[in-house]
Amino acid sequence: MKTVRKIVQIDEERCDGCGLCIPNCAEGALQIIDGKARLVGDVYCDGLGACLGHCPQDAISIVEREAAEFDEEAVLEHVRKLQVSECQDLACGCPGTAVRTLKRENTSHGVSPDLASELAQWPVQLTLVPAGAPYLKGADLLVAADCAPFAYANFHRDFLKDHAVVVGCPKLDDFRMYRDKLEAIFREARPASITVAHLEVPCCFALRHLVSEALKAAGSNVPVKEVTIGVDGTIKNTIVA
Repeated sequence: MKTVRKIVQIDEERCDGCGLCIPNCAEGALQIIDGKARLVGDVYCDGLGACLGHCPQDAISIVEREAAEFDEEAVLEHVRKLQVSECQDLACGCPGTAVRTLKRENTSHGVSPDLASELAQWPVQLTLVPAGAPYLKGADLLVAADCAPFAYANFHRDFLKDHAVVVGCPKLDDFRMYRDKLEAIFREARPASITVAHLEVPCCFALRHLVSEALKAAGSNVPVKEVTIGVDGTIKNTIVA
């Protein structure tokens, strides 16, 4: 069904195909095709203009025209396919980002058991972790702020052990992309539990909000434990909901 609504428009004469707008569209509505940024489908564009302000050629604007309605379910499927494609490309082009399950069978080479790494997967950054990664299936999932492991000395033993993990910064990274990725993980992987570990600084609390929004969108009621870590390395608060 088509209605008159706000939607992105690209001036192809101005566009030089730099691609700076692409990562700022969490819905994947913009792609570089034949050297130009193009809207790949009206249903993927919410018309909110998150991509505006990132074009050095001022080639992107919001207009009102007849267009198919924004379809959130179509967006989720579209983003999922893009993520799978990106993951495959990364795995081929950059071995360092290939999905891997790590086995920790011993603590040899002079490493004390208390200091041994508890990381059981790769990658860990939320942008790079595919929602369908096998290590996420039914896992106890740790959603951690980037800075948390630096503040808390026993992070591996007290948080990471026996958990799958994704990390991100809600202040510096793409909030909407993170929300959509977490929703996709909750839908596909169906984690058994979720622990959110973040610092006491105000911006870090947005990580818990991201998880809550994603759980609601995924229709999931997985139990969540929220742990607030002080910049001095102490646990300030723990909430279980």
